[in-house]
Amino acid sequence: MVNVAILGYGTVGSGVGEIFYKNGQHISERVANEVNLKYILDLREFPGDPYADRVIHDFSIIESDPEVAVVVETMGGVGFAYDCTKRALSKGKSVVTSNKELVATHGYELLQLAKANGCSYLFEASVGGGIPILRPMSNCLAANELQEIVGILNGTTNYILTRMIRAGLSFDAALKEAQDNGYAEKDPTADIEGHDACRKICILSSLGYGRHIYPEQVPTEGISNITLSDVAYARSGGYRIKLFGRSIRRESDGKVCAYVAPHLVDEESPLANVEDVFNAILVTGDSIGDVMFYGRGAGKMPTASAVVADVMDIVRAKGKKLITWEDGGSDTTYPVDEVANRWYLRVAGDLFVDGAKRLRNGDAKDGESAFITDEAMTPPQLRAWAKGLEIRALYRVL
Repeated sequence: MVNVAILGYGTVGSGVGEIFYKNGQHISERVANEVNLKYILDLREFPGDPYADRVIHDFSIIESDPEVAVVVETMGGVGFAYDCTKRALSKGKSVVTSNKELVATHGYELLQLAKANGCSYLFEASVGGGIPILRPMSNCLAANELQEIVGILNGTTNYILTRMIRAGLSFDAALKEAQDNGYAEKDPTADIEGHDACRKICILSSLGYGRHIYPEQVPTEGISNITLSDVAYARSGGYRIKLFGRSIRRESDGKVCAYVAPHLVDEESPLANVEDVFNAILVTGDSIGDVMFYGRGAGKMPTASAVVADVMDIVRAKGKKLITWEDGGSDTTYPVDEVANRWYLRVAGDLFVDGAKRLRNGDAKDGESAFITDEAMTPPQLRAWAKGLEIRALYRVL
């Protein structure tokens, strides 16, 4: 028998409990071992829950119980969750998590701790919710040297942009609709300002390129400044606006540039047609070319499904399923100012500019113009090219 403890019985944690309750026999058969949910750690009680009698309030009970082999951490944050994860791994207990902030911030340290204590630290659910991405990257694509990772990594922002594009809603109206539908938190800052996508591109890049990319190394811009004028200008040129997390490996020295920012993407691209709360991640390898992973990037049951799949992997591997990467630092990354793109500019004035295609917008404000540059330029080159223009909006074109 393999005993499991869940830390945090909120949306994802209770989803994990629900899967164990409904599919427990199936799970045990698939891993050829009985999997038993022994503890649930939470501040609250859950009367009426099938596992109400397993709720405890003191992590030290789990920590000191030699029968607990796997700890599922679904609390979030980098405070108590970080402390509990370190304590569990130090005791040789494998940990599975959906906590993207913790993995992005302390992943290297926790992976090393798991390795030193002969156990596992797995986090498939931390990036794509129910989309299988980390496992295929570490196994199926292992023979490739990855060159680029780019994706729509946040369902809330994708929903907002979809409603702006499809329904003509303003950013504020689309955000309120997302909140009313339960897609956005009361405080949506982590989503709309790109922090959630930043953490996810850190994890993907760390795994994909083999060295830890920390959030503070990733310039991050959200979607709160995108207007309906930008949406209309983009549409007139055959583009849609999406928030991308992107990382690029430089062939000459192996350094990585990772960033999060809105982009215009050609409407014929598969990424342009990812709508509502769906996510998509495009991975480019030197041998396989482009591979795209698509699905619901969040939600109670899809995320819980990925968590339980990690638990099953650990049981099959008898606690020793390893993911690893090296530590990162200033020599791991290169600046986003060295990445060349074509650019979208919305500027003051009714202008025609050499070296750029002017976009049309029947609803445009008087005295405004928008362009897409003909040539790819780095940000410093763009600043020199656009000298003298009053720029009101500036986004990359992918």
